[in-house]
Amino acid sequence: MRFFTAGESHGPQLTAIIEGLPAQMELTAEMINKELKRRQGGYGRGRRMQIEKDRVEITSGVRHGKTIGSPVTLTVVNDDWKHWTGIMGVEPLPEDVDPSTIKRQISRPRPGHADLVGGMKYGHRDLRNVLERSSARETTMRVAIGAVAKQFLKTLGITTVAHVTEIGGITTEVGSYEKYDIEQLRAIIEEDPVYCADAEAAEKMMRAIDEAKERGDTLGGVVEVVIEGCPPGIGSYVQFDRKMDGKLAGAMMSINAFKGVEFGIGFEMAKRWGSEVHDEIAWDEERGYYRKTNRLGGLEGGMTTGMPIIVRGVMKPIPTLYKPLESVDIETKEPFTATIERSDPCAVPAASVVAEHVIATEMAKAIMEEFRSDTIEGLQDEIARYREYVKEF
Repeated sequence: MRFFTAGESHGPQLTAIIEGLPAQMELTAEMINKELKRRQGGYGRGRRMQIEKDRVEITSGVRHGKTIGSPVTLTVVNDDWKHWTGIMGVEPLPEDVDPSTIKRQISRPRPGHADLVGGMKYGHRDLRNVLERSSARETTMRVAIGAVAKQFLKTLGITTVAHVTEIGGITTEVGSYEKYDIEQLRAIIEEDPVYCADAEAAEKMMRAIDEAKERGDTLGGVVEVVIEGCPPGIGSYVQFDRKMDGKLAGAMMSINAFKGVEFGIGFEMAKRWGSEVHDEIAWDEERGYYRKTNRLGGLEGGMTTGMPIIVRGVMKPIPTLYKPLESVDIETKEPFTATIERSDPCAVPAASVVAEHVIATEMAKAIMEEFRSDTIEGLQDEIARYREYVKEF
């Protein structure tokens, strides 16, 4: 499976093309729209979420609710485009129009964004050419693709969920959510404003977000993605670029504003004895091989172990502040306080939705590499046989 996304934040539309999905898999726009709505929610979101009501249109690769094996095209129209046609239009400007007079041309890079370095790389004197694509609006299509990937995984008995475990230094108690299975956890976080399974921590997180908004500041945090039902052996130890934890880490770090990733107990391993880190192996007739603990987060030697995969990512505070930081105008070289685009005081809850979907996408890609079939039924049969094999190994 491979995919591409295209589109600018204030352009006419966002587009994704997915190739490699097996035929006969159930897929509807509503399956995707449910996830897009969750991405736009969460406590701390700003005005842009009130303007755009993201709904996907499937324009190829699906017939009567099922994939047909050809590339699937997804499109989300930007409702705000009507206000930006003169600024973001595709056609050349009239000869009598000076480009420098276009409304909202940007020569002042914002700290923490791609503005300055992107302008240097691609030779843009108008930095809007950079920020329009580097915007987190691009994650709309990453979620849409991930929704397709989640549907694919679901047909194979693999489920995913993501939740917020920290915002602004306020952390959840692990015991508050470890007792739930994946469906119970999903039900809880979908009812919580910050997508957190610890009600007491969630209340504190919301108060911290309110305080950040009053200060004109922003907050970051940590999100956790859990995958259950994945068979052992996905990935490989034989080459560095086939290791599953490397692929998942790369996927997590590809999300805007994410700056760190860990698996299982992660960086806590640096503080423990080896005997307190590694997971002992056991076997019984019903489960086959399993681990007595899951401190390594379901991954050993670059491969899945069959235990739940647990991966966390840390999101930095959004760099667009209503209390702007200092920067330098690229035309005058004079210092200034950074310009303000629309901003959220905290986007960590929404980022947890993005994280779930990019991780699901990477897992779906890996499974399609391991198991070949042109139909979803054939793939289900192949994986069922493999599950029996590893259970009896």
